Amino acid sequence: MIEVRKPGALTLIQDLGRTGHQRYGVPLCGAMDLWSHRVANALVGNPDHCATLEMVLTGPTLVVHADTLLALTGADVAAVVRGPAGVEPLPQGRPVWVRAGAEIECGVCQHGLRSYLAVHGGIASAPVLGSRSTWVRGRMGGLDGGPLARGDRLPVGPGCAGPEPDAAPVVVPVAAPASWSASPSGAIVVPDVPLRVPAPDIAAVQTIRVVEGGEWPVFTAASQATFTSAEYRISTQSDRMGYRLDGPALERAKPIEMISEAVVFGTVQVPPDGQPIVLMADRQTAGGYPKIACVASVDLPLLAQMGPRHALRFRMIPLADAQRILLARERELRHIRARLAQALRYPAR
Repeated sequence: MIEVRKPGALTLIQDLGRTGHQRYGVPLCGAMDLWSHRVANALVGNPDHCATLEMVLTGPTLVVHADTLLALTGADVAAVVRGPAGVEPLPQGRPVWVRAGAEIECGVCQHGLRSYLAVHGGIASAPVLGSRSTWVRGRMGGLDGGPLARGDRLPVGPGCAGPEPDAAPVVVPVAAPASWSASPSGAIVVPDVPLRVPAPDIAAVQTIRVVEGGEWPVFTAASQATFTSAEYRISTQSDRMGYRLDGPALERAKPIEMISEAVVFGTVQVPPDGQPIVLMADRQTAGGYPKIACVASVDLPLLAQMGPRHALRFRMIPLADAQRILLARERELRHIRARLAQALRYPAR
């Protein structure tokens, strides 16, 4: 069990999302930066669907009440561990054993907006419609449908205590093996794994790759050129549902009447005022604005790490290129899992 001493600015329980219910108007939700979420789970031997903590701007202060294998990914939150013998940094992007009774204090997100904390066994809050992801607008999932609050107690999946003796396959050791290096205070133990996942590197003006949307031909040639060359900034009127962008207005070549249709994570809609909106994890299930483009899936994690007033440019790429780049990213994750399986006896997934 993990106790919340301080909740942070906005800490949510998230997983891969609530699939199979969009026909009823229930949004998918899930982690905004799915790459960091999946890597954090990989580092502690979890499958992708296990729930993690998504931290925005500032992280929480937590107390672990049992020896816990955990990992931090995404934006660097300069986390520290307070143990009986003092305070020490909590390494980012690698598995770490944290001793029972230790306090984990997360700071301010650096070089990004969102960080992810995974624990072996996953955050085991009660699932709603097959998912533990938090949908704040609908008060669904997570803990009572909202962000973490002081005093919350987070249940952890049974794997966190270690497998039964002689169980096969061994997922993680019952206790940190002697080959792992204990910290000076003894509060954490770090394995000697030749693998480190870097924090997101967000440029001052980030380039986001997109593919043509269904209504790309509806826009004027001038607007098409503007969309792929102009600088836009994320509006302060942005959230997990969508990023409103401030920049040059985009004009349609002629009026168009549309019937609302399905939208996806990364759909770029253009309402009548001409200011694009990028739909994000908590997006509505259908939309009736023209879709000028869709963000390539591989760049959605970068977009999720960008906050209000951050500048970006769009670069159009062919659909085949977007698919090729995404497959390369999936191979990278498989490589990470294979290295962990070899070094730490995690099961290959």
